[in-house]
Amino acid sequence: MTKILLLSDSHSYIDDRILEYARQADEIWHCGDFGSFEIIEQLEKINPVKGVYGNIDNAKIRSEFPEVNRFICENLEVLMIHIGGYPGKYTPLAKKEISEKAPKLFISGHSHILKAMFDSKNNLLHLNPGACGKQGWHKVRTMMRFVVEGEEIKDLEIIELGPK
Repeated sequence: MTKILLLSDSHSYIDDRILEYARQADEIWHCGDFGSFEIIEQLEKINPVKGVYGNIDNAKIRSEFPEVNRFICENLEVLMIHIGGYPGKYTPLAKKEISEKAPKLFISGHSHILKAMFDSKNNLLHLNPGACGKQGWHKVRTMMRFVVEGEEIKDLEIIELGPK
């Protein structure tokens, strides 16, 4: 059993509530637009960080994180892309990656719109945790947490961090 905290679009902002949730997780997954390397350093002091770079991330962040991250957590295959779209509206890169080998979990960020949708065509779960930072047009800062057990996703929670 692996407890995951799923973040995106921090845009150089982190607070004590996010860090407290990070301490409760086994792994922190960040779907891009970290905004600054200091965010990564703060999170890595707490738990391992997996992620992708976002469109606002600088060369240093891009040297540490890929554009596309495909990995296994327990027995669950995960695909993460910052700008990935969502079922029925995937970006060209996401379509290519999913058609080559569909994961069980596809995660994207960028839109600042929290979504949890099942894609029946590709037999996968799509998650977008929204935005945990204060930059952007969203009104409420959000993130997600869940448990991976084998190849199952359990106990998915949406966490509202309050207004930006």
